[in-house]
Amino acid sequence: MEVSRRKAPPRPPRPAAPLPLLAYLLALAAPSRGADEPVWRSEQAIGAIAASRADGVFVASGSCLDQLDYSLEHRLSRLYRDQAGNCTEPVSLAPPARPRPGSSFSKLLLPYSEGAADLQGLLLTGWTFDRGACEVRLLGNLSHSSLRNGTEVVSCHPQGSTAGVVYRAGDQNRWYLAVAATYVLPEPETASRCNPAASDRDTAIALKDTEGRSLATEELGRLKLRGGAGSLHFVDAFLWNGSVYFPYYPYNYTSGAATGWPSMVRIAQSAKVLQFQGQAALDCGHGHPDGRRLLLSSSLVEALGVWAGVFSAATGEGQEKRSPATTALCLFRMSEIQERAKSCSWDFQTAEQNCKEGEQPERVQPIASSTLIHSDLTSVYGTVVMNRTVLFLGTGDGQLLKVILGENLTSNCPEVIYEIKEETPVFYKLVPHPKKNIYIYLTAGKEVRRIRVANCSKHKSCTECLTATDPHCGWCHSLQRCTFKEDCVPLDNYENWLDISFGAKKCPQINLFRSSEDKTTVTVVGSLPPRRSEWKCVVKNLDTGRELCKGRSPPGRVCTCNMPTRATYKDVLAVNVTFSSGSWHLSKRFNFTNCSSFRECPACIGTDCAWCKSERKCIHPFTACDPSDYKTNQEHCQVAVEKRAPSKTAGGGRFTEIRSSRANPGLQQVFYIKSIEPRKISTLGKSNVIVTGANFSQASNITMILKGTSTCDKDVIQVSHVLNDTHMKFSLPSSRKEMKDVCIQFDGGNCTSVGPLSYIALPHCSLIYPATTWISGGQNITILGRNFDVIDNLIISHELKGNINVSEYCMATSCRFSAPSFKGSKARANVTVKLRVQETYLDCGSLQYLEDPRFTGCRVEPEGDTELEVKIQKENDDFNISKTDIEITLFHGENKQLNCSFENITRNQDLTIILCKIKGITNANSIDTSSKKVRVKLGNLELYVEQETVPTTWYFLIVLPVLLVIVIFAAVGVTRHKSKELSRKQSQQLELLESELRKEIRDGFAELQMDKLDVVDSFGTVPFLDYKHFALRTFFPESGGFTHIFTEDMHNRDASDKNESLTALDALICNKSFLVTVIHTLEKQKNFSVKDRCLFASFLTIALQTKLVYLTSILEVLTRDLMEQSSNMQPKLMLRRTESVVEKLLTNWMSVCLSGFLRETVGEPFYLLVTTLNQKINKGPVDVITCKALYTLNEDWLLWQVPEFSTVALNVVFEKIPENESADVCRNISVNVLDCDTIGQAKEKIFQAFLSKNGSPYGLQLNEIGLELQVGTRQKELLDIDSSSVILEDGITKLNTIGHYEISNGSTIKVFKKIANFTTDVEYSEDHCHLILPDSEAFQDVQGKRHRGKHKFKVKEMYLTKLLSTKVAIHSVLEKLFRSIWSLPNSRAPFAIKYFFDFLDAQAENKKITDPDVVHIWKTNSLPLRFWVNILKNPQFVFDIKKTPHIDGCLSVIAQAFMDAFSLTEQQLGKEAPTNKLLYAKDIPTYKEEVKSYYKAIRDLPPLSSSEMEEFLTQESKKHENEFNEEVALTEIYKYIVKYFDEILNKLERERGLEEAQKQLLHVKVLFDEKKKCKWM
Repeated sequence: MEVSRRKAPPRPPRPAAPLPLLAYLLALAAPSRGADEPVWRSEQAIGAIAASRADGVFVASGSCLDQLDYSLEHRLSRLYRDQAGNCTEPVSLAPPARPRPGSSFSKLLLPYSEGAADLQGLLLTGWTFDRGACEVRLLGNLSHSSLRNGTEVVSCHPQGSTAGVVYRAGDQNRWYLAVAATYVLPEPETASRCNPAASDRDTAIALKDTEGRSLATEELGRLKLRGGAGSLHFVDAFLWNGSVYFPYYPYNYTSGAATGWPSMVRIAQSAKVLQFQGQAALDCGHGHPDGRRLLLSSSLVEALGVWAGVFSAATGEGQEKRSPATTALCLFRMSEIQERAKSCSWDFQTAEQNCKEGEQPERVQPIASSTLIHSDLTSVYGTVVMNRTVLFLGTGDGQLLKVILGENLTSNCPEVIYEIKEETPVFYKLVPHPKKNIYIYLTAGKEVRRIRVANCSKHKSCTECLTATDPHCGWCHSLQRCTFKEDCVPLDNYENWLDISFGAKKCPQINLFRSSEDKTTVTVVGSLPPRRSEWKCVVKNLDTGRELCKGRSPPGRVCTCNMPTRATYKDVLAVNVTFSSGSWHLSKRFNFTNCSSFRECPACIGTDCAWCKSERKCIHPFTACDPSDYKTNQEHCQVAVEKRAPSKTAGGGRFTEIRSSRANPGLQQVFYIKSIEPRKISTLGKSNVIVTGANFSQASNITMILKGTSTCDKDVIQVSHVLNDTHMKFSLPSSRKEMKDVCIQFDGGNCTSVGPLSYIALPHCSLIYPATTWISGGQNITILGRNFDVIDNLIISHELKGNINVSEYCMATSCRFSAPSFKGSKARANVTVKLRVQETYLDCGSLQYLEDPRFTGCRVEPEGDTELEVKIQKENDDFNISKTDIEITLFHGENKQLNCSFENITRNQDLTIILCKIKGITNANSIDTSSKKVRVKLGNLELYVEQETVPTTWYFLIVLPVLLVIVIFAAVGVTRHKSKELSRKQSQQLELLESELRKEIRDGFAELQMDKLDVVDSFGTVPFLDYKHFALRTFFPESGGFTHIFTEDMHNRDASDKNESLTALDALICNKSFLVTVIHTLEKQKNFSVKDRCLFASFLTIALQTKLVYLTSILEVLTRDLMEQSSNMQPKLMLRRTESVVEKLLTNWMSVCLSGFLRETVGEPFYLLVTTLNQKINKGPVDVITCKALYTLNEDWLLWQVPEFSTVALNVVFEKIPENESADVCRNISVNVLDCDTIGQAKEKIFQAFLSKNGSPYGLQLNEIGLELQVGTRQKELLDIDSSSVILEDGITKLNTIGHYEISNGSTIKVFKKIANFTTDVEYSEDHCHLILPDSEAFQDVQGKRHRGKHKFKVKEMYLTKLLSTKVAIHSVLEKLFRSIWSLPNSRAPFAIKYFFDFLDAQAENKKITDPDVVHIWKTNSLPLRFWVNILKNPQFVFDIKKTPHIDGCLSVIAQAFMDAFSLTEQQLGKEAPTNKLLYAKDIPTYKEEVKSYYKAIRDLPPLSSSEMEEFLTQESKKHENEFNEEVALTEIYKYIVKYFDEILNKLERERGLEEAQKQLLHVKVLFDEKKKCKWM
């Protein structure tokens, strides 16, 4: 139905022909747009939604709360309210299917304190958990702990209601919460679960201070329910004119019925006490006999002082009572509600009882002109845009409607601006975008959508755009289309965008007028865009192409064209007029054909001709006529129009009762209406709606009137055909989804109501089962979906036999039909199931036909004398046969038959057994012996199955010996033949194995001698991590969860918020004696694990990050204590393992002090090693599934099942990628790949080649691009898995490779950017393989030229030379790295290394240790083992790269070689030693000499003075100020102290000189305990 003004005259009768689908889709193009709208899908049904001004959108579903960005594309944070990692609903929300407003686990979601200068934004949330708990959190991040909380604030019942509002009041300007809730429900099982204490059970509204330490259970004030008042369901809460308003309705939760009128209660916006200010009832019952007692949604239009509500009458459990007038939108003036809100309350207890005896609540009436009645509204949101009131309405079938109120607040016919495809009911709360008024958030079920508030683009002209009166839309001159203001560019000039206030007269239009008697002028009127270019205007004869006039004008003036009146111009039948300035242009075609044939002014001016008033004739515009008589406007013909106005016809929309004017004018003819069928039709309309009744043939003029939404025009439809006296047929037009009232009018009399008729969406299919049937047909097929009750008929479409109509039985959600027979066509066929609605055919899915089932035999066995069991054998197939499909009959004796009752179907490996039983017989054994055959009917298929015959005993005795002799002779012959064949094959296999061994050994030798890897000298900037992330990865290598809590920005922390307890603890751990005592005490505790020791050391390092001098002194003390322990046992084992706090502390200290040396000296060769190693690995085959490669350093990662492979050179074209970038980007590159590479591997090599060529990705990401093979003009997308992928015998899918697609040298590959739905990392399961085939395939030739690899005779040891090849390729880079570590640049050692080595030398001397090996081992354990090996094995600690498992395996070999270089023991390696040791066995002696020289050079350097070391440590401390959140580290340290508090306190009491430390520790505990009581932790 078209959108029209309310007062427009009724439309004439519509034609009977229905709209075809294409026309219908075009007609509804505006609401259908939605594919591009962003959608957020949650795990559970959404219970609450709110949008903050700056921190995104908050969505509560189940027991989760998500913080989303405004585009709904990214989740910023998530709060698990019930159980971490679980969003499920704790208890299932019971029916109704459409929950009442507020029926969820999330009860409140209120952002507040936004934009306040002194505070951050806050979010108040209320949940059913913990007896109705409420929390206050920071808006910025939900993962932070709550600031305040309290219980019994909101309703603890999922079906109960809660509404609240937060406001600022009082002298101190504090924030207060006014909350109304259904605290008690009558259900006994829930009452015992969470109902509040008896004293609080009658509370309805409470006032709370939100800024206390907790949201106290004690309120500042409360408003209680009046005794016997029953339950109240609160829908909303809002502030207006200094008061808080709560709309609600009395509701019986047991019966599900409203018990009174919807009302609004008003309390003062106070800071001290809750002051009741009155209550008013709301009457929105107009147009419904029972009134509308339910309130579904609420919205305050504050700028207008108006409140809007959606009201509903009762609809029954199955919506059976729903009618076209069930729901209504009513608007009330807030001033009237405030004025009529009486202090007498009939629902609440008040201090002053001002009620008079028998006084009833006064019902406030809505603004009548704005009331809108509809069958199924669910939600409303109102706002004011450009002085126009705009209301958005949600419906129960997933539509978003838009209503624009006129000057007198008159509602227009709503426009459908969006439809949810699944028809989910819209949530009761619509939320506007807080920053862009062109969006609104639409919630339904588990989804939230961001929807544009208008479909401006559907208006194709300026006039159409501005007369639509949509304040969101306007005409954009520069784009020459109807747009939102934000979409009109450039916006630097306000004249570029015309809004509706300008009116359609401002639209630019080309006009012809007579400037003088002999001259016609062409010009443009209306608003024109500001232009800097000159204006041009051209008038061209369309018949000849000749220019009749041409004009120019400067930018400030509009061009005009003057046409002289010439005789020759009378023959010009059509002209085209064009005005242009730069890129802007406007054109119009004028047609002057047959001007002289028009005799009347209106008909003349209706064309492009002109009316000459003095001559009273229609003229060609270029002929002579006095300017005063020259008329081209319809207004000059007004008198004539009035004279020719046609009289109203019977179908014109006047519905007054008219007596019959037939033979007997005094007799009133009685017409009777019985029914209308169908009651539901699709939005396409219906061409054969049948009305039954009586006396239809007695009427001469019968019309049907459809009335839907109250503010829309009625549909008036003339009867199509009166079939007889009792039946007539109507053809109903297309319309949008809604329920309409139907009445029939006879001869202009009163309209007789027929009841409601529903327009519903087109059918949608979700499943066809079974999807496979047999070629003879007859099987029962079921289709599941929705809206099947509007189907005209069901069609099976076959490629040879065309469309076949089938009889169907359809209900709303399912259709059942019998599969037709396709006997005589191909044995296999795929047919399409289609639904016909009017003349539209909808695809519903496909049905596969296979060959008929094959039955191989049957057996009849008696079960006692009263029951027979029949087993029918059938070949295995894909049919899903049910009990209703099959009919089995047993024939016995002289053509006697018995029906067999189907029991079950059992599928075995070879056969399928159908079991049926014949019960209730008396002679089962005799029937068994006389039975002949079984008839099986499967749909249309009828087969007779013969019974299996059982051989007699003597037959077996004769045949069996003969068979045995034959079998023995055959076995001997076959065995001899097989033996010879096996010997021949073994000989061939040995020869082939020998040949392959020779080839592989020769190839390996040649590769070692000739192959060389081009080591990249320049690889751009080394991607170093910043210090913060380097340190955290080193401190917590296995606890990534600590990263975010230590990287909080310290600059934004309020100094006044400094924690007294943490300050005291910080001062205490700076007491060296106390700290050393604590560490030793902790290490003596049995349950203080190794993990705890490492964590404690790392927390201590972070806490003392800015006090490195002090930390170093602690390290010295602890190391000396460790030496005392080790010297008693084995001094060589000291620092070898991480079993104490000091060992982890030493690792962290080295990381802090050597971070600069690592970055400046070692970083670049280390990164070069990783890059070169990667390059070498990727030079040969790499198995995607296992990550094993032909080139590696680690035997465990060696790909020895390698197929034959070759290099393929590709020409790669990056077409239109990257977009809008510099022209210097090289888009055509040549890339070498292997024919055994998967498409993903090839894509990665192409991406790396692009990076190397251009030095930058230019915004590209690997997971965003795809590959296409150019074959002539055709293109084929390359994928790892597609329909052509090879599936091996055991169901494993082989990934596609370059060879699979037969891509040869020089092929062109196009790189394109994927549109959407790309993933970051693809992980394949065990059901896939690449180069390593499963065992069942490993010794078979893979046939076909597309799979050339042979996996025969592979021996792992053949490929050990590849380890050596890889070692040779990276050898120079590796030696450069090693020497950068153990060299002394500028003959100076790093301060930390020199200092600690000298410290170890001094301690050995003090302890009289003369064995030099001991000191060497100490140094090796403290530096290479504790620091360098950790770095070499984990490049991701230093660089922003990803470490693959294969690289990790290779780096382990390198790290082992590195440590062997520092070892003093000589390795005795034999031929059976592991390859990882043998690989670097020859190099280790050289490295050992270099290491000894390195240690000696450090010892020979002059010692560092204490001042030099202190200065170095002080500078390092200053570098790392404000890097970490040290308060978190102190808190973690305190957790360990308090866990072992008694042990530490006892130790301090026993130690002398620590009495003050003992007092300080007790003081710290008191501070922490106080803080815990205040719930600050």
